[in-house]
Amino acid sequence: MQPDDHRNLGNKLDLFHFQEDAPGMVFWHPRGLAIYRELEEAARRHVRREGYREVRGPQVLRRAIWDKSGHWDHFRENMFILEDEPARLAALKPVSCPGHLEIVARMAPSFRDLPLRLAELGVCHRNEQSGALSGLFRLRQFVQDDGHVFCSEAQVASEVARFCASIRPFYGAFGFEDIHVALAGRPESRLGDDASWDRAEAQLAQGAKAGGLDPELAPGGGAFYGPKLEIGLRDRSGRSWQCGTIQLDFFLPERFGVEYVDSDGSHKRPAMLHRALYGSLERFLAIVLEHHRGRLPPWLSPEQVRILPLHDSEQGAARLLAHELEERRIRVEIDPSGESIKKRVALAHAWEVPFVVVIGPKEVEGGFVDLRDRDGRSAVARGEIVARLEEVVRPPL
Repeated sequence: MQPDDHRNLGNKLDLFHFQEDAPGMVFWHPRGLAIYRELEEAARRHVRREGYREVRGPQVLRRAIWDKSGHWDHFRENMFILEDEPARLAALKPVSCPGHLEIVARMAPSFRDLPLRLAELGVCHRNEQSGALSGLFRLRQFVQDDGHVFCSEAQVASEVARFCASIRPFYGAFGFEDIHVALAGRPESRLGDDASWDRAEAQLAQGAKAGGLDPELAPGGGAFYGPKLEIGLRDRSGRSWQCGTIQLDFFLPERFGVEYVDSDGSHKRPAMLHRALYGSLERFLAIVLEHHRGRLPPWLSPEQVRILPLHDSEQGAARLLAHELEERRIRVEIDPSGESIKKRVALAHAWEVPFVVVIGPKEVEGGFVDLRDRDGRSAVARGEIVARLEEVVRPPL
């Protein structure tokens, strides 16, 4: 295992661990969960800006739902099946789509409500083979940033374009600038006829172009219910990772009886777009960790500021500064140990803390602090340090 493997970095930075009692599932430590929560909040801020409303569906659904969605026939071997009553089968959800379909069916939207955009940070379970499990890259329990857009067919291309136009600034905030896109077409095992797939593939291509993307064709790579655009990210090692996706689906709304009332009073089926930016939060975090080799951007770092009081006499000043930073939602720790300042600074750098603040008698008396970051060190006035740190750790999304 390479030093920059995310499993090594997770151990080195005390982020998470795995153990045989829960194969393919993660034990999140406080520092790792801090990063995880930042990913969640970045996703929530993004979908709110894009006009989505957050929902949440059940974790266990009976077989009838999975029969309707097609997962029982096409995906059953990857589902955790259980018996909730004698002779009544159910499954832990591997995706959030059926729950969102049931919600929209009961909302009974009109044409004025379209496009209707729903989002969920949904916990999913998939019964992966034990030999396929690979750290955060392949898990049995994970969270998808699942979103679904219900719209008229005339709105499909503009919704796809909207999604495509939003991805570069989103991924850029994580340090990914090299983005490529594939249009994955009809697989052999699929729902619907060729005419429907021709229409869907053409609309995805039109939306991608309008959104500033030029996808390569990937025949046969679509989902069983529709074609998709797959967003790939290239990391600093030259590896390509497929993360985001948007899929066009004409079939599941019909299977779930989802309709909207059009302007003439008639009932019509909406098109359904399945979209995600992370794909899996856990997998995306692994990619980000390896891309940055553990040295995360300050806004994403689990510990953004470490304060080092030189002596006991500076503890009060350190606690006051920490409180002010915490009030601004900055993640801060105090290292009050009696080790030398050189050793404590080295330890903070080893933990990839982006900002270290040293407070000694000279700093207290002079009204400044000694700020050390990844580029060097500087003296900053005590009255300016909080605003300065708040500015440099502010989430860009």
